[in-house]
Amino acid sequence: MATQTQSFDNHARLVPAYHMVAFPILALNLCWTIYRAVVAFSMEAAVSVLLAVALIILFLFARVFALTVQDRVIRLEMKLRLQEVLPADLRGRAAELSVKQLVALRFASDEELPDLCRKVLDGRLVDQKAIKKAIRDWQGDFLRA
Repeated sequence: MATQTQSFDNHARLVPAYHMVAFPILALNLCWTIYRAVVAFSMEAAVSVLLAVALIILFLFARVFALTVQDRVIRLEMKLRLQEVLPADLRGRAAELSVKQLVALRFASDEELPDLCRKVLDGRLVDQKAIKKAIRDWQGDFLRA
């Protein structure tokens, strides 16, 4: 578990070895292989460029795939949670919430979730950033991908 509390200002997850080491190395490799292909073109240089591009694509999609699965889990978790905490008049409307809205609402405490859901469903809060900023009692999510 994390030692500090989580809030809107510090909730983004940064993995230094992934974001600040692996990506720059892959980007440098791509630049270097392009340079080598331009300076001394050969079939080997062209294949090296293709491989470097494939590695960048793999790097980016690995993150996208992990976040997509995480969002699906959050959607399921939030649907179950909303059935427990929402009043009857809102329970039927919970299906109207988008995945992005559910992902933002997950940080809200059970006490403030019904009011925030009402604001989102009524169109008073729309995007993820606005929803997250409206949360007063932030519940940290320390198990994110």
